[in-house]
Amino acid sequence: MALTEDLRTRRDRALGAGAPLFYNEPIELVRGEGVHLYDPDGRRYVDLYNNVPCVGHANPRVVEAMARQQATLNVHSRYLHEGIVELAERLVGLHPAGPDPRGPDLDGTGPPIESVIFSCSGTEAVEVALTMARLATGRRGIVATDATYHGNSEAVHALTRAATDPAAHPEIRTIPFPRQFRPIEPGASPTTLAAAHLRHLEEAIDSLRRSGPGLAGVIFCSILANEGLPDIPPGFMPAAAAMVREAGGLVIADEVQAGYGRTGRWWGYQVSGFEPDIVVTGKPMGNGLPLSATAARRELVERFRGAYRHFNTFAASPLQAAVGLAVIDEIEQRDLLSQVASVGAGLKQALTERMAGRGWMGDVRGHGLFLGIEAVRGGPDHPQPDRDRAVDVANRLKDKGFLVSNAGAQGNVVKIRPPLVFGHDDAREFLSAFDEVLAETDGG
Repeated sequence: MALTEDLRTRRDRALGAGAPLFYNEPIELVRGEGVHLYDPDGRRYVDLYNNVPCVGHANPRVVEAMARQQATLNVHSRYLHEGIVELAERLVGLHPAGPDPRGPDLDGTGPPIESVIFSCSGTEAVEVALTMARLATGRRGIVATDATYHGNSEAVHALTRAATDPAAHPEIRTIPFPRQFRPIEPGASPTTLAAAHLRHLEEAIDSLRRSGPGLAGVIFCSILANEGLPDIPPGFMPAAAAMVREAGGLVIADEVQAGYGRTGRWWGYQVSGFEPDIVVTGKPMGNGLPLSATAARRELVERFRGAYRHFNTFAASPLQAAVGLAVIDEIEQRDLLSQVASVGAGLKQALTERMAGRGWMGDVRGHGLFLGIEAVRGGPDHPQPDRDRAVDVANRLKDKGFLVSNAGAQGNVVKIRPPLVFGHDDAREFLSAFDEVLAETDGG
């Protein structure tokens, strides 16, 4: 503990006090392998939070690809290189181009995803997407939800700040994030809730039209991750996309958290049932190497490239290409989408079964290996967010060697998001620890 406190003191001095840390008693990590992380004393933790190393910490295929390419060549993007072209082609090819045999929700009849602009972070990729939509439509207005998060730059973080300071962000409108648990109209049916949220979207579009900016587009995380993974009222997402397009705007899907197999499908928008004009990806693409992308139909990408002398020194590099291809190969060759769907379904069912008699577990929801437990107080008729309970559960699990965190619009959702290589045995081990926490806090 003394060594940890000394490191915290040095950290505050070197980075400036205020740089966030997880847990009441932060942990130091020195090594990772697969779904496991280790502290300096060799204590093992099971990672149920980090989606950056999506194919596992220190993945051998990724490590080998990274080392081999860095030892061979790494330059910026203004030279021809087979690898980066192949990565763009592979990425485009992951989006539906025809009828989806796994379900009727998407048939590939929406706007095609044809070309890619690479960046190094989700924030950069989102900023490219916003600029692309504004350039294509000739309008400035963007609609987001009132509990969203898409990045840290001034332009992108404005999407988050607009909910609490709308006057400072006249080109942005926010709408209540669609949800069925603790809904905006208590007691309403899912169909009625979808209609209510669509009315909010329509009002936001009309407001932008009346005030001058007009509608450039809407941006949603495809599964509303930062909003707390709410169960979206059925039909809202495809109807919202149609409404935006009818008004002349573009639909931006933020897949930084939702994509790359996280839900058991390649893309969160496949689960939510809508087709985007622009898709943003990030974190998992490089399994730890900074890599992100903005993908859209070729016309939109080329219009952006023609209007801006866009260049990123470290993007579209041979190193990004080698690592990005290795990640896709791992997901495909290990059939991780099927594993994610199977393990995630079993884990969600097991957590749902544990809700019985535990009033603080207000809701269990999510898709694949991205689940949330909403902590509440006040009884089933008027559940209120209980952030303290979510924080307590996360800290107790950490003490038992399992790393989760709290998130959501009110910070009261226990966030479970392990690497995609998390298996059934890992899930059983986690559930055993979770049962211990339940016994400690609820008496069994």
